Amino acid sequence: MNIAIIGTQWGDEGKGKIVDLLTQKKKVKAVVRYQGGPNAGHTVVVRGEKHAFHLLPSGILYPDKTCVIGNGVIIDPAVLAEEIKILEDSAGKKHARILISEKCHLIMPWHKIRDVLDCGKIGTTGRGIGPCYEDAVGRRGIRLIDAANKKRLGLRIKEELTWNRCLIKTWKGKFNLSSEKILSDYWQALEGIKKNPLIQIGDVTEWLWETERKGGEIIFEGAQATLLDINHGTYPFVTSSNSTVGGLLTGTGFRPKKLEVIGVVKAYTTRVGSGPFPTELINKTGERIREIGHEYGTTTGRPRRCGWLDIPSLIYAKKINNLDSLAMTKLDVLTGIGALKIKVNPNFSVDTVELSRQRPVYETLSGWNENIAKIRRFEQLPQAAKKYIKRVEQLTGLPIKLIGVGSDRRAIIRKNV
Repeated sequence: MNIAIIGTQWGDEGKGKIVDLLTQKKKVKAVVRYQGGPNAGHTVVVRGEKHAFHLLPSGILYPDKTCVIGNGVIIDPAVLAEEIKILEDSAGKKHARILISEKCHLIMPWHKIRDVLDCGKIGTTGRGIGPCYEDAVGRRGIRLIDAANKKRLGLRIKEELTWNRCLIKTWKGKFNLSSEKILSDYWQALEGIKKNPLIQIGDVTEWLWETERKGGEIIFEGAQATLLDINHGTYPFVTSSNSTVGGLLTGTGFRPKKLEVIGVVKAYTTRVGSGPFPTELINKTGERIREIGHEYGTTTGRPRRCGWLDIPSLIYAKKINNLDSLAMTKLDVLTGIGALKIKVNPNFSVDTVELSRQRPVYETLSGWNENIAKIRRFEQLPQAAKKYIKRVEQLTGLPIKLIGVGSDRRAIIRKNV
């Protein structure tokens, strides 16, 4: 069975840990990223060592697997090259093979400049993600296939540099980069990637087709989350790609014959950047959750806004992605807080004006004080923790099959349903 791992909130739900766990299955042959760029951050803790990935799928630590970067992902070659270097400095060449779609668009220097000039209103990472997707849709993008040889890449850079000089000059921005300097830097990074014996650039669709035909299972790793989807999120406070399950199809050119869709949810809610957040806790409880949960962005280090669990948003994510089950992470962070609240308003709106005016209706549940980090069976959890899980299941109509109770990759309860 192929599996899609989808974020159900505003991102940072701990999808990487769930992907890492499920990738351990022998039948799993590949882990696929299908959208987003280096604005995404996935953290996996192995033997106390923290690994932060941005472009590389979370299954990269398994030498017997293949990590696929689909055409829906946009790539900054320098960032990818550096991420691979850091990985190989710590793990050597003992990592998964990497297949990158030749259709991936490249983040160029002008994208970062445009992002910085225009990102203030929604709080983006400033890494050129939005402008790169804009150019892709506007048919002005530069793809990996354009970097088949240095001459072709140089021509494409000159063409797009001319257009961007005019655009940024209109915004009164400074733009002093030369086409020769850009070509030199990008070619050096791309050459390093191409020469790595564990990396291949090619046809992702064909490879996935063959992998499924031979009986291999595939895990699809979504970046960001449902409420950040460009079409279905809390627009305009969203990312620039389809981070819901539909992005899997367009971001790979492949439809799995069988697919289980697992939504990942924190035991509470967080979001980074601007936008309405009805359950946000601007008090000591919110600060406590942030500190205990280490709620700081993997990519930017920005402190995340923290609040109570929002059930209506989970039901919305369930419908948008047709979720089969949930995986709940960071249940341990709620230990010792006291009484817990969950938002149970009858509906959820992605109309940001309406959402910002919404008064949360809460249901209060008992908390627990016992340390649950070493518990591996659902029956061993404190009674209050079990009630919390069961109540979320009742309200969403979804079984919670996996429960994260600590930062280590082994700190997961597999719940039989």
